[in-house]
Amino acid sequence: MGLQGYLALWCAASGTVALVGYVRSLAGVTAAQRAVRVAGRIEQVREPRHGSSQHDGIPVVVSFQDPSSGEEFTVTNDRDRGERIEAAWTGREIGVRYRRGRPHTYQFFTGDLQAGRRGLGWPNFALFLIYVALVIFAAIDWSWPWALIGFGVPWTLSGVWYMPQSARAVRRRIDALTSQSPVPGRVIAVLTDTSTDSEGGTFTSHTPVVAFTTREGTTVTAYCADDLPTPATSRGRDLTVHYDPDDPALFTPDLASEDRSRRLDITCGTVALLLGVAAVVVGAALL
Repeated sequence: MGLQGYLALWCAASGTVALVGYVRSLAGVTAAQRAVRVAGRIEQVREPRHGSSQHDGIPVVVSFQDPSSGEEFTVTNDRDRGERIEAAWTGREIGVRYRRGRPHTYQFFTGDLQAGRRGLGWPNFALFLIYVALVIFAAIDWSWPWALIGFGVPWTLSGVWYMPQSARAVRRRIDALTSQSPVPGRVIAVLTDTSTDSEGGTFTSHTPVVAFTTREGTTVTAYCADDLPTPATSRGRDLTVHYDPDDPALFTPDLASEDRSRRLDITCGTVALLLGVAAVVVGAALL
């Protein structure tokens, strides 16, 4: 079997996966559709232990109700329970997902409660694999510039779609962080993780945990994503915290870093878009 035969087999297998996935989604029987998703509520926030691992997340107690039985459950995230909770306060809503009829298998997630409910991730990925095979076939059977066009067209379209949305999101983030005066905060713990690379070297990361109280009276405990100077020794350090009043999980002790991040994001997006356009232009010119 030649390369074209393998590509045809690849497309047939990927197409079968995509077709089965879409049929299952239409029938409402994918794992994502069968799972129960409810909104839980953080009832208690515990201070992370200084020196513990960042992979554990902020220790919380969460309550949720099983809609089928009406039973209330109060649980914790002291084991591997889905997404790591990096920002917590009493009263915050947290997504809870579990298999129908088995609420003890709960998993936490902090994103949109409705996102991914149709279970189309794998079918969409299978379609992408078919597209890759077709681009390879065109590049081999016709001429290699088709590979540039096949790469450049979706790359350019994704850049055109992503850049305006990213710019608006960054603008909204900056506006929210500067909508009112900041509040005092404090580093209450530093979490430490040590990993080993492929060459046997060790790398140690330090994650400060910040506590602050919003002007609305909400006490927030959260990982500090921004790089603080000398994070390993930052425990007990006082900070000035800018936060989003509508979502205190969005905060920063350094507005200047937000501006640098915005410029870097715009620069990377522009370069990526130009790469896609250049690939299409060069590929078309060489045909």
